[in-house]
Amino acid sequence: MEQITGSEFETEALGERLGRALGAGAVVAYTGDLGAGKTAFTRGLARGLGIAERVTSPTFTIVNEYEGGRLPLFHFDMYRLGGEDELFDIGWEDYLARGGVCAVEWSENVPGAFDGDTVRVDIQRLDENRRRIIIEGAKL
Repeated sequence: MEQITGSEFETEALGERLGRALGAGAVVAYTGDLGAGKTAFTRGLARGLGIAERVTSPTFTIVNEYEGGRLPLFHFDMYRLGGEDELFDIGWEDYLARGGVCAVEWSENVPGAFDGDTVRVDIQRLDENRRRIIIEGAKL
């Protein structure tokens, strides 16, 4: 599925639609340049999971955990990781086993961590407000 969004609000709304469609154990692997809208999309994803907490970028913490929705959300940022080994060192398999949704920014830095069931979301910045968002592996 490919969609063009015209604002941050529309990007979040698309994320919310995906969040409503995801089940326990889902992994969402994001690609997109810095400032493309990955965290905005994740804010919507959290809303779709019923999470009311404020969602922020996990750039300096590697992972932010959000509870209180129909499923927990584990929001990862792999920008500073050197590869899969570091991801597994921080407990990737434990997060997968917890039955929540793992949303992974900069997934291209840890390509060996994902299987064929991974939902892939590529966000491309077209201009100040518009984004091309391609979602593979999920039906909305």
